[in-house]
Amino acid sequence: MPDTRRGFVFGLVAYTIWGLFPLYWPLLDPTPAIQILAHRMLWSLVFIGALLAARRRWAFVGELRHDLERVALLVLAGLLISVNWGVYIWAVNAGHVIESSLGYFITPLVNIGLGVLVLKEHLQRTQWIAVIVGVAAVLVIAVGYGQVPWIGLTLAASFGGYGLVKKIARTPALESLAVETSVMALPAIAYLLFANAQGYGSFGHVSVGMDLLLISSGVVTGVPLLFFAAAARRVPLSVMGMLQYITPVLQFLIGIFLRHEALSGSELAGFALVWVALAILGIGELRQLGRTPSAAVLAAP
Repeated sequence: MPDTRRGFVFGLVAYTIWGLFPLYWPLLDPTPAIQILAHRMLWSLVFIGALLAARRRWAFVGELRHDLERVALLVLAGLLISVNWGVYIWAVNAGHVIESSLGYFITPLVNIGLGVLVLKEHLQRTQWIAVIVGVAAVLVIAVGYGQVPWIGLTLAASFGGYGLVKKIARTPALESLAVETSVMALPAIAYLLFANAQGYGSFGHVSVGMDLLLISSGVVTGVPLLFFAAAARRVPLSVMGMLQYITPVLQFLIGIFLRHEALSGSELAGFALVWVALAILGIGELRQLGRTPSAAVLAAP
């Protein structure tokens, strides 16, 4: 199989796994969302640590000891992804899968906003139009919900911020995740020990199946990340940009057809506006790619 096609398959697998997460987290019920998050942090660290040990990739530890600014950025990244994971797990298990998908639909628009505000990037006309339509979509959805769609906005802001910090830190995915989960694993372990001592911890008190599911949360976190990294090295950024919408589309469909969540007419209109904004953004990116040398397009994110 050609390397580019293999990369496409890797990307497809990564985004599909992320899109199917709404089917996984409910399996951990009745474990509270905060315990699921703590286990995800703990077992992700174990999984990533095992991979680093197998590949003997420990040189970054010495490098980070002399780069406290990068360490601070990775700590911030860990906090942001903890917020993202925690809100997402709670939202899915509380029956807000559709609103969760909204967060990942509008993340590209949040990325554009952060690029302007933080990195002082200049927007193309299509990007401005997409952002304006996206803001209008959020307002329409807010009217449909009767309140600000805080779940979707929190997911988009935390994940967009996470991506921005990772971009600035410029640390490989595996090593970065090792630092992020190391930072969060200590409070996670402390909380799990406390929960167990107080008698409301799930691990070891529900079933062997539940224990295995909690442990596997680390594998579920690490595996798509590895597929994503492998894909990013092999396919153009334009392809990765299109593949990323697999995740929120699957989440949206799961919310509608499997979780049977209600969606009002105004909410659907808001989602339609989001999709229009993304279509405008995609058209603008394709036009830009037509004027970009292929070597730049193939650069890793």
